[in-house]
Amino acid sequence: MSLSDDSGALDYQRAREQAAAAGFSAAASPFDIPWRFSGAIAIAAALVAAIVLVGRHGDPAPQLQLSLVLGAAFGFVLQRARFCFLCIWRDWLDRRDPRGLLGILTALAVGIAGYTLIFGAWLPEPSGTRLPPTAHIGPVSPALLLAGLAFGAGMAISGSCLSAHLYRLGEGSPTSPFALIGAVGGFILGFLSWNGLYLWTISEAPVLWLPRQFGYGGALLTGVAVIAGLAWFLLRSGSFPDGDGRPERDPLVAIFVRRWPAWLGGLLVGLIGVAAYLRLSPLGVTAELGSRSRQLATSLDLLPSRLEGLDSFRGCATVIRDALLTPNGLFIAGLVASAVVAALLSGEFKPRLPKIGQVLRGLTGGVLLGWGTVIGLGCTVGTLLSGISAGAASGWVFAASLLVGATITIRLGRRFGLAL
Repeated sequence: MSLSDDSGALDYQRAREQAAAAGFSAAASPFDIPWRFSGAIAIAAALVAAIVLVGRHGDPAPQLQLSLVLGAAFGFVLQRARFCFLCIWRDWLDRRDPRGLLGILTALAVGIAGYTLIFGAWLPEPSGTRLPPTAHIGPVSPALLLAGLAFGAGMAISGSCLSAHLYRLGEGSPTSPFALIGAVGGFILGFLSWNGLYLWTISEAPVLWLPRQFGYGGALLTGVAVIAGLAWFLLRSGSFPDGDGRPERDPLVAIFVRRWPAWLGGLLVGLIGVAAYLRLSPLGVTAELGSRSRQLATSLDLLPSRLEGLDSFRGCATVIRDALLTPNGLFIAGLVASAVVAALLSGEFKPRLPKIGQVLRGLTGGVLLGWGTVIGLGCTVGTLLSGISAGAASGWVFAASLLVGATITIRLGRRFGLAL
């Protein structure tokens, strides 16, 4: 049985039922299935070798090596915790299951606390005109609302956000390759529409950074209060499904087969995000894809000679790079490779030939995801997670608008008999 529905989105409930039925015994250990274990070991060994080689021959070696390490950690956590924004939101819409959303709130709480500590060391006085280096703090404008709506619709149509498509690529998803191809087209359309939107609204939009208004302590308390209020609402209004309740005694099954609790996934995502910002740059998964898309469009002479102000904003940068190895590119490579390892060990590596509907949904949704990423200066990881962690109002606006876009698209799709 596939863990995905016809839209290509992971069905959490089916995943839980399968885990409850087959995942609680030592017989489900990955060591008992030779081809899965051998394949996972081979890919993991190749990943370790790549980390060592990049550390010796890359330039700059420490940055590239750490990017690959953090990408591998991020991909493994995403796959094991099934940290998919659309799937989590559909769990709430369909079953009022709050666990995934509570996991996202956990990631945000950890991120806000970690970023605040870093900001205090790097920029002791937040009330001036300076912003923390490289933090994803973007303008708040009508264009950001449009970006969130488009991104949310793209999630609903394609079955995942871009970060989830990357880890589901490692599971053999038939939809994700086409969603990523569609995202390239969406990036190019975003670049083509950028100048008009920039002159209309983005250029004059305020860049709202909460510590500048409330100080570090006030911004931290505000962020934690909002998260606590949302968590209280979810706990009061949600419905927790009855689980098996039995603790797993086999640590291999607990780590590699059973789904990790949402709170654990959120905790680890938040910690990885803080570590990435402290040592490299804010967490994001679209800079490399956007940069290569821009490079392609420029080589085909499709873009205007100047993209007004685009490279001056904080976010998932799409500047053209000539280097073969880039930090974000290696981060993505590590993410996908470790997702393959995790999927093999858990028995969730199930490549399938795509149906025509999956191809069309992937391409269509991918275009919307790519366009929303360019105009919103990032995706659910860059603009939402990293932005909110940094105290950017743009992160909250993007989050709200993409949930609205996803909800409307799901409701309309189901009303007209589409598999969303």
